[in-house]
Amino acid sequence: MVAMLAQMTDATTNGTPDRTDAASALARLREMSADLRGAAILGADGELLAASGDDDSWGDAARALLAAADAAGSAPAQRAHVATEDGEAFALRSGDLAIVAVAERFTLASLMLFDMRSVMRDLKA
Repeated sequence: MVAMLAQMTDATTNGTPDRTDAASALARLREMSADLRGAAILGADGELLAASGDDDSWGDAARALLAAADAAGSAPAQRAHVATEDGEAFALRSGDLAIVAVAERFTLASLMLFDMRSVMRDLKA
């Protein structure tokens, strides 16, 4: 038991995943979601923990989507879904973590959000 406690990462002990955990979570989301084009995971204060592409582009775009969703209401948005002719964007927030994903057009929103919630739950555990 002592050995197991010694092996726990800071991510487990302080409740915030590290970059390695976040990258693994994105890989899992990609495996689960055939229509996924790319995604990013943000930590506290919008810190980019992982992205499927260029960190600067994904980080800026993810923060902008969340800011726009937040501006639409009186409290921070817990989820958002935007559909265009070119594709669909999804955002899911839980505590200090957020996942933003872009998928092909006509992706089933309920399935994408289910996959994102599953990855978020595992990432927070």
